[in-house]
Amino acid sequence: MIRIFQIALRNLMRYKRRTLLTSLLITLGLLMVILFSGLAGSFKAMMVGQITDSNLAQMQIHKKGYVSSIDTMPLNLALDSKGYKNVEKILKENPDVQAYTPRIKLSAMLSNFTETTNIRLNAIDPEKEIKVCPNVSERMKFSASQTPDVLLKPGEIIIPEKLAAGMKIKIGDPVVLVANNKDGSVNGLNFTVAGIIESVLGPQGKEGYMHIKDAQSLLRMEKPEVIEVALRIKEFDKLDGVYTDLKSSLAKFTNKKGKPAFEIHTWEELSPFSNIAKMISFMAITMKLIMIAIVLISILNVMMMSVYERVREIGTMSAIGTAPGKIMGLFLAEGLSLGLISALAGNIIGIFGIYILNIYKIRFAFGRMDDLLLSPTISFSELVWVSAIVLMVSVFASLQPAYKASKMEPVDALGHV
Repeated sequence: MIRIFQIALRNLMRYKRRTLLTSLLITLGLLMVILFSGLAGSFKAMMVGQITDSNLAQMQIHKKGYVSSIDTMPLNLALDSKGYKNVEKILKENPDVQAYTPRIKLSAMLSNFTETTNIRLNAIDPEKEIKVCPNVSERMKFSASQTPDVLLKPGEIIIPEKLAAGMKIKIGDPVVLVANNKDGSVNGLNFTVAGIIESVLGPQGKEGYMHIKDAQSLLRMEKPEVIEVALRIKEFDKLDGVYTDLKSSLAKFTNKKGKPAFEIHTWEELSPFSNIAKMISFMAITMKLIMIAIVLISILNVMMMSVYERVREIGTMSAIGTAPGKIMGLFLAEGLSLGLISALAGNIIGIFGIYILNIYKIRFAFGRMDDLLLSPTISFSELVWVSAIVLMVSVFASLQPAYKASKMEPVDALGHV
């Protein structure tokens, strides 16, 4: 076997220019795939992190039917104390759940005593919220003298920056919130603006924040209720598996009509960015297909030319008793060697390219988010997988020319001009 590869490498070196050009073409294709995968993967991971760690969370649990009517933020689809305890028990029993937090979603009217406008609010438990969305505080601006221990305290509110700019509200200003309760009555409470929050991609990225106890008071909830339970898992790669387990566990709870009492959704089902993420994955697959086409055409062309130029040589090998299987193996070894050399070169240059991109620190703006930093990375498994594709396609492209060479009759081959 080693001898066959030695002969294969020697034959490749007989046509140095053609071998070099083909190898460069394959290396370039592999390099493009590695760089694109690193950049696209970094962009996708960063944007998913921005969305899930800043406001949305990785998964959310609601009362059945809430998400389909989420635009109206219905208060009649809230989880009562018993429902919340059932959800809490399931989350505590699942070893993959890292943290969870209750939330109340509501619409209200905000007044600065001069102007009034509508506002969407996310009522949270600050201590639990920061464990589920660790980057939420990075979107918030507080006064220079303010160093809050928690995101906000009862009696405080954090409002979206656009709303604050439009109504000329500053941190520390008093405001009034007026909201309709579940029974249709109206209630109002005074608050102090504790901070301003920047918007992120998606409708939920434009909500203000208030303490969950204040929301329960504003909505005059006789018993504590929550609209949703947001959660974070220990390993994001296990999202689909954890989702399936939780969905199965929640399915045993039914309402009076015998239908599921709860519904659970991943971030992909709740955020419009999921379509962009799918497009990025599709583009990555497209790049790999282009690379496969480059490798296939390049090696197929080289091996066909090699067989055509070495017909008499193949005839001589057959005449001296070389088995057809060994002749076929020789040409397969040439194709595999060409793919292996190109894959090694592509990996080395690709890793170096990723390193250079990280040194120069690519920054960009996306939506309303500025100065985002891309940190391209490529996993070892991705390199192995892409290299394996190159090697498999190299062998596949060599099959037809190798088979053709092994089936040549010695007499006809030796008489070939």
